Amino acid sequence: MEFDPRQTMIVAILVLFLGKYLNKKINVLRKYNIPEPVTGGIVASLLFAIIYLIFSFDISFSTRYRDILLVVFFTSIGLSTKLKNVLKGGKALLILTVFAIAYVFLQNYIGILTAKLFNLNPIIGTLSGSIALQGGHGNVVSWVPVINEQFDVSGAMETGMIVATFGLIIGGILGGPVAKFLIKKHNLKPESDTDDSKLAIGAKHGRNLVIDYGSILTIIIMLSISIGIGLYLHDFLEYINFTLPLFATCMLGGVIITNVVPLIIPSQKCPANSPSLAITSELSLGLFLAMAMMSLKFWEIGDESFFIIVSIILQTISIVLFTVFVVFKVLGKNYASAVIAAAYIGSAMGATPPAMANKPAVTKVHGPSAIACAVIPIMGAFIIQVSNAFVINIIVMLMK
Repeated sequence: MEFDPRQTMIVAILVLFLGKYLNKKINVLRKYNIPEPVTGGIVASLLFAIIYLIFSFDISFSTRYRDILLVVFFTSIGLSTKLKNVLKGGKALLILTVFAIAYVFLQNYIGILTAKLFNLNPIIGTLSGSIALQGGHGNVVSWVPVINEQFDVSGAMETGMIVATFGLIIGGILGGPVAKFLIKKHNLKPESDTDDSKLAIGAKHGRNLVIDYGSILTIIIMLSISIGIGLYLHDFLEYINFTLPLFATCMLGGVIITNVVPLIIPSQKCPANSPSLAITSELSLGLFLAMAMMSLKFWEIGDESFFIIVSIILQTISIVLFTVFVVFKVLGKNYASAVIAAAYIGSAMGATPPAMANKPAVTKVHGPSAIACAVIPIMGAFIIQVSNAFVINIIVMLMK
């Protein structure tokens, strides 16, 4: 049974409601800061797996809206990224960038060694490395044709998509507990009682919560123009043989619009930090994660299942150790570094969506962090994606 895009959207909304309900009723999910889309999506995918195993009834979902939501989410992050806010991250962003780029190499090295251990083509190691984990599903789709064209491999798409999906789950599950461990162990407290990013919405906005006809129209046109810029940038990069996911170029389009338009038209206020943009960002992220999680098919791992399982275990152990003993320490062992650690695990294992989901899951319980809010979006959605593309291009060129 295959659900069309409309039906897939309905199921995703129900899955998101399920995640919210379970997190509200089950204390352990709140205690360890598990994002609601991850909770609902995992339960749904397990239910569909049981149906398949008992009745041999395969349920498939359309990826059309999932891919669109991913682009909308990243573009929203771009529109939320004011350069003056990025500067608040300053030293923390610079330090994290250096170590994050180093870990991209390490992650691929682990994947390549694991592939050699199983007598597989070493290039498959990159698909169990940063292509799938730090890049996500969209990056797999972008890179598999390049790998198939230059290397004699089979099952590249299946391997990459399964690794990306498991990484998405692990990144969404691990970030919160690791942050909680660091916060409790070091008795960390928020730097302040206010969150300057205002990305999250809620009762704290009070009467300043303005979502009306005009604000929604502004968001729609800004998103459309930003995505248009992203499409042109993506085509240009393909022309010069540089592979970068569409969502990353669209995010850059959003950054350009939100920072350039006010300089050209001072009277025009861009939607950064507006409640309307916050709703757009949170909604697209929640639905994307719900769709990605509920579409996981555990029974389709295939002949390389043992390799994938071993690789995922090694990558999981590696990122936890690296985050706790390197990232957290070099960032100062403070509250902001604990929040960033949660997001970094999500980013390194499941790309930007779980990173952005882990941040509010932690801050809603333990308190806000303006520094983390300044660092996480630009780190996860742009710096890591661009550096990941450079590293993968280098590795592919060397291996060819």
